[in-house]
Amino acid sequence: MTAPVRWGQTLENLGPAEQETLLGTSLSRRFTKLPLWLSHPANIGAFYGFLVALTLLLPYRFAGEDTNGWLANWVFHMSILMVACLVMGFASLLLIRWSKRFPMSPPRILLYPMPFLGMALLTLGRTDMVNVPTVLVWLLLLLPGPMYVHLSWAPRWRLLCMLEDGRDPFIGMESKQTEPNEDAVTLAGDDHDLLSVVEEYAEE
Repeated sequence: MTAPVRWGQTLENLGPAEQETLLGTSLSRRFTKLPLWLSHPANIGAFYGFLVALTLLLPYRFAGEDTNGWLANWVFHMSILMVACLVMGFASLLLIRWSKRFPMSPPRILLYPMPFLGMALLTLGRTDMVNVPTVLVWLLLLLPGPMYVHLSWAPRWRLLCMLEDGRDPFIGMESKQTEPNEDAVTLAGDDHDLLSVVEEYAEE
């Protein structure tokens, strides 16, 4: 288990479904390896803003005729991106603490292509080849990160914080640990060998 020790041992005592809820998919699992103060939803949002800003280096440097002030312009927009995503991360966490909503899978088929599409439109717009609405470009660039934080990471981070504080985030909910199939156990009857096979299969 690669989770932090402070809550990783408690996590091992939970059922597979609860562990999946807390750890999520590959991206969320990478964030769970970080200390909770570092993986705060606002920090993850700001990090996304920084990544978007990095992809804008080439369009800002080489697009357009006046490239003298491109660095200052890029730093200014990078700051706006990071602050905007950070504020949205804080807002998502406040909403999650109020609604107590559990993590949801973001619509990846829509969110993943959006930054690339936004960057392509921005590049076309700065070369004056196409007149692209600025609002559309920044919406495509900004939306995927905060949407992931709001739907998936902020609820998951809240649950991990509860687990680290020694509280059960699934209290009052029916455990989803795999149990032997009652029908199979009934059919096994007094056949102990068959019953042991059924129990081993259920544990797996």
